[in-house]
Amino acid sequence: MGANQQTSVPAFTAGQVLTAQQQTEINTGIPVFADSTARTAAFGGTGEKVLAEGQYSYLEDTNSTEVYDGSSWVSVGTEPGLVLVSATTIGSAVASVTVSNAFSATYDAYKIIITGGASSAANPGLRLTLGATATGYAMTVLYSDYNNTPSAAGSSNQSSWLYAGEGSPTTLSMNVELLNPYLTEYTFISGGSHSTGGAGCVGGYLNNTTSYTAFTVTPSTGTLTGGEIRVYGYKN
Repeated sequence: MGANQQTSVPAFTAGQVLTAQQQTEINTGIPVFADSTARTAAFGGTGEKVLAEGQYSYLEDTNSTEVYDGSSWVSVGTEPGLVLVSATTIGSAVASVTVSNAFSATYDAYKIIITGGASSAANPGLRLTLGATATGYAMTVLYSDYNNTPSAAGSSNQSSWLYAGEGSPTTLSMNVELLNPYLTEYTFISGGSHSTGGAGCVGGYLNNTTSYTAFTVTPSTGTLTGGEIRVYGYKN
């Protein structure tokens, strides 16, 4: 329990003698609670305030300040535009990693980032598949090595996006954005492709209007070990 945390929000009566603890709670300003469950329990009981519009609170578990608008608690201040949806740790020597419940009606656009970890093979491409769909993926990549030698590659009607990321025996790298994966519209992908040999940009789409909630990452060769797949949603 934090130094300022409360378990009730008392309602005082005329002439009441206040204890030292009650004075301390008054001096903290906004009531502080461990979580939303503790906050709910702190209002409406015997000797407690009735929850009403304009009441503020601070939650320790989410480090957030909220205000009651008469029907629900809402965040105070500017909400982040990019919200962490999930974080998945890659296991040891796995042939693929599936992230379930990555997409929903909450967001239309997403960012997928993979950092850390390693591959058992030298420089495999990290392939991205939506749901169980194994056809219709199209992608192009414009690439240059670090000696400024340019190249380009493309693929159409494939079983996955072939150039979504890169791997090596020392690191994994993916930083792409998806538009409309949950909506019944074409899904588009864009982002960067990075390796120890060079870097480039990628873009493409999936030739159907299916709604997806999950995706799978697969190396073009070898297995993956360690690292983390983070999915973020762009606030609508």
